[in-house]
Amino acid sequence: MSAQSLRDELIAEIQAEYDGIKMRMKENQALVDQSQVEVQRLQERNVSVNARMRRIEDAFDTVPRQDIRVTYEDAIDAKSRLLTMRAQLEKLQEGQQQLDQSSQILGRLLEKLKSAGNFGLGGGYSPMSGAGSTPKPTLSLDGQAIIRVVQAQEQERQALANKLHDGPAQSLTNFILQAEVCQRLFDRDPDRASQELVNLKAAASQSFQKVRDFIFDLRPMMLDDLGLIPTLRRYAENFEQKSETKLQFNVVGEERRMAKHTEVMMFRSVQSLLSICRDQLSAKTIRVMIDVGSETIKAVVEDDGQGFDIEAVSNPSLGDPRVQGLNALIERIEVVGGKLDIYSEEGSGSRFQLVLPIFEDEEPDLDYN
Repeated sequence: MSAQSLRDELIAEIQAEYDGIKMRMKENQALVDQSQVEVQRLQERNVSVNARMRRIEDAFDTVPRQDIRVTYEDAIDAKSRLLTMRAQLEKLQEGQQQLDQSSQILGRLLEKLKSAGNFGLGGGYSPMSGAGSTPKPTLSLDGQAIIRVVQAQEQERQALANKLHDGPAQSLTNFILQAEVCQRLFDRDPDRASQELVNLKAAASQSFQKVRDFIFDLRPMMLDDLGLIPTLRRYAENFEQKSETKLQFNVVGEERRMAKHTEVMMFRSVQSLLSICRDQLSAKTIRVMIDVGSETIKAVVEDDGQGFDIEAVSNPSLGDPRVQGLNALIERIEVVGGKLDIYSEEGSGSRFQLVLPIFEDEEPDLDYN
């Protein structure tokens, strides 16, 4: 294939991705507009409920307890819905900003590709005709790699935003509401206020443990201190304890430290595969084998779950929601020179084999977290 053909093919692929991002921006903007309207409606409802709360406070001793309870429940529901919708709006706006940044990157890349008279595959300078002409530097950036890195970062940020919204953010919302209830009850009903504080303390302890688990899942500190294998072993133990899934974990080869990005990528990949096996494929038993070789590290994850059509991974149009995360995982693995092989069929379980190159010397940090 000639350099011109490669250039045209690359331009076509980037143009398709650019058009797709523009379409997603249009759809996302529609969701932003709808969410802004809903936030405004919930703000008005919240103001109305707060006014009812103030009227009850003014006549607290004469208002029936049933009316007080209903009003407090309405207030909690109104504030919770408002905070949730605001968080959703912020997430949509952040996603819109990320899409806009991606479109700008691809737009500049397209402009450079289209304006380049000669396209050199190996970098350096392209020969120019004519005496005394100054050679121009050719475009040596891998456009496809740039696209994949941008998409991977966007997907990771989206997943993190979802976890924060469903976990710690929701817990903080409940704390705020419970604290407000305690504050209102201190002078009027000290016994009930004391009980509410007990409930608040119990909820705080439970949420604190959830936050610790969330931090460990996101990026365990022991990964930096002890390395990959001890961290995976600890994660496997926690995974089995907190689910109904039996997990068998085995290690072959020498346990040693590797480059930071290799350890992070392997940990995150195994973590993602375990979640897919348990949550999406309904596995009851999962086997994990880590093989640390001289030049590569291999992870094999097998399960007895539902299985799936492998074509759904490479062809998202088939619409299998169980394996939507696999395509992004494959791209992230390939960016660092690794490979993920998948073996599965409906009703027969699945097998995932991941191989990453080992770099003994620490390389520049890559932000895959």
